[in-house]
Amino acid sequence: MATKRVFESQYRVYWEDTDAGGVVYHSRYINFLERARTDCLLELGLGQVKLQEESQRLFVVTRIETDFVAPARLEDELVVRTSIESMKKVSMVFAQVILRQKDEQVLNRAQVTVACLDSEHFKPARLPEPLVAAFNIS
Repeated sequence: MATKRVFESQYRVYWEDTDAGGVVYHSRYINFLERARTDCLLELGLGQVKLQEESQRLFVVTRIETDFVAPARLEDELVVRTSIESMKKVSMVFAQVILRQKDEQVLNRAQVTVACLDSEHFKPARLPEPLVAAFNIS
């Protein structure tokens, strides 16, 4: 069995991400997770624009399970680790963890399920083969 490939993305917490006390809003964690999944695909050379243009595929989030472990704060530097937990014919589950970079404190854990759709009809469609091959999961 192949070892899971883990992708790392780094982000800084800005004022716009926080409340008046400098603590990150709960909904902003979803933004960090989304950016990291996009960056993961781009790192593989399989950006969403390319997948739509070449394979007529797009992705929609169908489920998010998340645990808020500790707060991120203004100007924290965050690391988001992203890997594929599982793949089916038309969907995949991303495992993601957000950490504070300076002390590796886990701030958030999430599992995000995305479905693959035909971009013309918005109907479920097989994951593109280059994507399946890139993650080395059959």
